[in-house]
Amino acid sequence: MIQTAGTPFIKKLNSPLTKNKIKVLQINLGKRCNLACAHCHVEAGPKRTEELSPEICNQLIQIIHKFPEIKIVDLTGGAPEMNYGFKPLVEAARDNGKQVIVRSNLTIYFEKDFGDLPEYCAKHQTRIVASLPCYLADNVDKMRGRGVFDASIKALQWLNQLGYGENPNLILDLVFNPQLPINEKFSLTPNQNRLTQDYKMFLQEHFGIVFNNLFTITNLPVGRTKIHLQRKQLYAPYLHFLESQFNSSTIEHLMCRDELSVDYLGNIYDCDFNQMMNLPAKTRDGKTLTVTKLLADGTLDLIDEVQTAPYCYGCTAGSGSSCGGALIES
Repeated sequence: MIQTAGTPFIKKLNSPLTKNKIKVLQINLGKRCNLACAHCHVEAGPKRTEELSPEICNQLIQIIHKFPEIKIVDLTGGAPEMNYGFKPLVEAARDNGKQVIVRSNLTIYFEKDFGDLPEYCAKHQTRIVASLPCYLADNVDKMRGRGVFDASIKALQWLNQLGYGENPNLILDLVFNPQLPINEKFSLTPNQNRLTQDYKMFLQEHFGIVFNNLFTITNLPVGRTKIHLQRKQLYAPYLHFLESQFNSSTIEHLMCRDELSVDYLGNIYDCDFNQMMNLPAKTRDGKTLTVTKLLADGTLDLIDEVQTAPYCYGCTAGSGSSCGGALIES
């Protein structure tokens, strides 16, 4: 048995990790993707076939219509654009005045049948959060596959031509992930503000690219990152490192506290990482949740406490980490 962090995460807290009012509905549309990135916690790829069904998609559209307290519909995958229900969910959310986040790998724009995506996203004013784990080609291609950097640059330039990065209604954010560790010289993500300026200067100077925000996201030991760490016999040391960097100031801002994460089968989790590790959200009477139950009960607020695990230290280490980047300023 692999040893994990020395202190259970929940015991590190002074009080239970309580759920707040739900504002974010994050939907993982499926595991289909045109890439198979080395750090992907979803383990998505071209050979995966799991995706949203018409029935679950329709239930999610009902939830979007029924609950005005949902302010953000966050679409992820895999490549969310490749999976069933992408456009119907975008349009339902926008028709209800909600912000839509599309977590894109950018290269999908150059795949057959997906060349309309940049214009489609601009038309519906979706916020694009795009993976670009470095501004250097070698590092990006090492993590995400040969040619990905060049395709990503072309995609960003395309989005810029449509107004992304400059039009206040067309927000373009980038995501930085560190290289996967190969030894015990672990480090946290760099200072987000400083790295943002580095990205902006480099991409503007070399490619004429502009964007809004850079999000620095810690590699959590989940999915392919976990497999990599286990192969290198670094899984337990990495967890101990993350625990050693625990910062209680991040707890207030954790993304799991005001969101519901939904998988392609309609099951509910506190966050995408718990979803990938099959740790379902629990109601106050200990039952698991589905979109069917949310609709039947007529409320999103059925969860008192967030389910936790050792990898939660990844979200609370240093400046913290979330789908929106660092949680506090370092």
